[in-house]
Amino acid sequence: MSYTAHFSAENIPFGVASSASHPNKSAATRFKDHVIFLDTLSVIKPPSLLDSTISSFSEATLNTFAATSKSEQTKTRKWIQSLLSSDFLQGISSAAASVSGVTLHLPLTIPTFSDYSCSREHVLNAGEAVFNKRELPPAFEHFPIGYHGCPTSIVVSGTPIQRPSGQYRGPEGSVVFGPTQRLDYELEIAAVIGKPSDLGSPVAIKDADEHIFGLVLLNDWSARDIQGLEMTPLGPMNGKSFGTIISPWIITLDALEPFRSPPPSRNPDIPITAYLQDPLPNPGFDIKVEASLKPTGTKNPTTICKSEFSSLYWTLRDLVAQQTVNGCGLDTGDLLATGTISGSTPESHGCLLEMAAKGGVTVAAKEGEEKRIFLLDGDTVTLSAVAGEGVGFGECTGKVLPAVQQN
Repeated sequence: MSYTAHFSAENIPFGVASSASHPNKSAATRFKDHVIFLDTLSVIKPPSLLDSTISSFSEATLNTFAATSKSEQTKTRKWIQSLLSSDFLQGISSAAASVSGVTLHLPLTIPTFSDYSCSREHVLNAGEAVFNKRELPPAFEHFPIGYHGCPTSIVVSGTPIQRPSGQYRGPEGSVVFGPTQRLDYELEIAAVIGKPSDLGSPVAIKDADEHIFGLVLLNDWSARDIQGLEMTPLGPMNGKSFGTIISPWIITLDALEPFRSPPPSRNPDIPITAYLQDPLPNPGFDIKVEASLKPTGTKNPTTICKSEFSSLYWTLRDLVAQQTVNGCGLDTGDLLATGTISGSTPESHGCLLEMAAKGGVTVAAKEGEEKRIFLLDGDTVTLSAVAGEGVGFGECTGKVLPAVQQN
């Protein structure tokens, strides 16, 4: 799928690309089926931007550009929009390439990755699946709960993920070592931090958007059996740190502004602490997210989840406030992820763990249909998301490779 409709002139995402004619990685945007290299574009159509901004277009990551002021980023977006029309290639063809002829790269250097649990339904569903208890952790309705992931394992969409090995309880209950038997995906969205904050200086929730450069899709692959044995009492480690995939295009808050949504419904019996009381009337976004699964040898993928970003109990602005309330600093390129986005219906469950508890999910296979409880080698999982007409995220996709043989 080309996702052409996701990238209209109303979107203007930012990423990093290269091509045969433009071999150096540099900043780019996408318009329909064309990738536009911003360093070349700035030579052909010089913008009224800071010299430091223009020079950042030639860098191999977006970190410098992401750290610039919101006003400079907005000016950059408007400059690009002013050059786009039905015949936009006239005069700037040397700056553009077909999306099929470019390589998309990890768009940022990512110093820190924090993964939260923002979905009430996911936490309830997962608790029921793992512990046979449909109840929330004690802290969940008081503040966003999360843990720090592994940024060195974050890769761009299209990168295959190797089945991890580790220790877990086998069928007889004893602890064994081997390739995970319960490999899962997680449908998430993450905020990409642009403007950093100083150590010891909490970011007020009213200022959170000033620090969010944009949003990406994120699949935090999970080995549920390894995770289940190791996570008490310190939380997951090897069961989560082997691979995380993000989409290549960062969708700006400017592009998402028309799709703002009101805050989620929260427990009226639990007061929200002052630092999480958001004055913005519409702090969320109405984004439709989905996941599909395609086994080896299958022509078409099966959609296995459709959910709503706006259903989350905690917003991305809440995550910025929670991350920094203790004085923790933000670095440009940090990712703050939502955790699995799930709804109340079976078709809105954003990971296989929730579906496994109810018998799994049926997918189209090479020979008819088959039941999938957890992922098999050769399976391809693709996440996608759309906010509205012309504004989408494209895809976040990865294929499962067999585990490395170990002695």
